[in-house]
Amino acid sequence: MQEFFLKHKKRIIGAGIAILVLVTVIASGIKLNATLLESAIGVVVTPFQDLTTGISSWIDDTVTSARNKTKLKDENEELKQQIAELTNKNRKLSMYETENERLTALLKIAQKYPTYDSVGARVIAKDPGIWYDGFTINKGTTSSISANMVLIAPEGLVGKVLESGATFSKAQSILDSRSSVPAMSVRTGDLGVVKGNYSLANHGLCKMEYIDGDAEIMVGDEIVTSQLSDIYPEGLAIGKVLEIETDTNGLTKYAVIEPYVDLKHLDTVLVLDKGAKQSGKSTAKANTQANPDAAEPTDPTDPDTAEPDTTGVAE
Repeated sequence: MQEFFLKHKKRIIGAGIAILVLVTVIASGIKLNATLLESAIGVVVTPFQDLTTGISSWIDDTVTSARNKTKLKDENEELKQQIAELTNKNRKLSMYETENERLTALLKIAQKYPTYDSVGARVIAKDPGIWYDGFTINKGTTSSISANMVLIAPEGLVGKVLESGATFSKAQSILDSRSSVPAMSVRTGDLGVVKGNYSLANHGLCKMEYIDGDAEIMVGDEIVTSQLSDIYPEGLAIGKVLEIETDTNGLTKYAVIEPYVDLKHLDTVLVLDKGAKQSGKSTAKANTQANPDAAEPTDPTDPDTAEPDTTGVAE
């Protein structure tokens, strides 16, 4: 017996372990294999379980995706609003900066004419057409503005005031057919009168008439106001000569003039009161906040420009 056990020791131990495992499985109620009925039910039920699980997962994914899309849409709308606000602020800042530069330039011009009272004004309306042959500014008699005061821009002469109300004034530019400005060539000193011309005004040009037939004026010459005016100070830049023609009488010439001032995009002007000469200061009003209505008087800093003698023959 002992010899048998020793001889078959491994088989006996293996059989014992197998019996213990079998007993344990039976005791715990675990089935090693499903019954035929359970297998049949599993074949029918399992696809439905898979379908149900898939539908549930799809619904969860769809709801999550919709929620995420809604959130992204809200965030996108918020960002668009922020961009619009920033763009608007940037546009306003750019406008203020541009206007400030123009008003600063007007102040510098005012300082060249310390013997004249002056005030900055904004263009608030214009006559029909693309050019500013006639327009309205936002200053009137309450700002001591009256007829025949001179209007200038940083580039040069604009025109004059025709009439004033309490808070506005109607103005006439050098393109207006009624305008007449005594002028001369800087290079040669040849005299003439710059007038508005209906056909030329459509192209933003004007005409210098009554030039002596022997004058040496030529294309490219700079034209400024002459000393022969009771309205316009001498030496205000008007424009340059584009072409020279001889009148039909053969005794005089005329020149087509391109104004220095951009009369197509005019928005601010400086009003000079030549009648208030010798006041000892300029009251040009403009400030660094681009608001000519709320500016402070500017003290003169350039005494080099003196009041010219005039013997008015035109305006």
